[in-house]
Amino acid sequence: MIMKKKLFGAAVISMMSLGVMAQVRHSTSTTSAPGKEGNFIIKGGLNLANISVSSNGRVDQANALKTFVVGIGYDLPLGEYFSIQPGLLYTGKGSKTQYGKESNTGFYYKATSNPMYLEIPVNFVGKIPLTQTSSFYLGAGPYAAMGITGKNKVDSYTLGVHRYSSSDIVYSNDNPTTAQEENYGYGKIKRFDYGLNAVAGLEFTRFTLGANYGYGLVKINSGTDNTANDRGKNRVWSFTLGLKL
Repeated sequence: MIMKKKLFGAAVISMMSLGVMAQVRHSTSTTSAPGKEGNFIIKGGLNLANISVSSNGRVDQANALKTFVVGIGYDLPLGEYFSIQPGLLYTGKGSKTQYGKESNTGFYYKATSNPMYLEIPVNFVGKIPLTQTSSFYLGAGPYAAMGITGKNKVDSYTLGVHRYSSSDIVYSNDNPTTAQEENYGYGKIKRFDYGLNAVAGLEFTRFTLGANYGYGLVKINSGTDNTANDRGKNRVWSFTLGLKL
């Protein structure tokens, strides 16, 4: 739990400081050398979200949930081939459970949990030029996220009867600066998540194509603080298109 406080605090402080640096860099970009100024990037795309189900952190691919991510980032150059990329994202996580095929006959059951987070990533990126107007990038960094909304849904069909229910996800009002989880309880998930990102993609003059893998380090179910295994943690693939401003 000490690591929770340190990593969350470091990510937030990094985001704030890098945001200030980005504003300064943006305001002075007219005097910078060509190709060396920073860029704001609006991005959005598809998430394939999952939750680890084994003690070593692996997932069941059949449980992957399609959701989405949108947000804004900033590419702050540190030199010709390196940059820091902080961001602010609205991103979906969670997973699904499904039995049978969706139809009007037989048995069908599908349950989805789709928490939505405000997430702050801070990635350190290296770039390899491919042409004068394109490059390949690869990087990694931490993220911190706060759950703000989301839905639990159940859709089933049994013996000719169709049932559907939807309810808001309930978060524990956990204080990330303390060692314990406040307001935990059955049926809730933890308000705060944090973890590590691995990113890769292609960068062009006006747009980017990217892939991101988010490796959660928090057991998201409320009241679960056991660190002996990696079960119950967020795992998210994101595929995004970004537009440079």
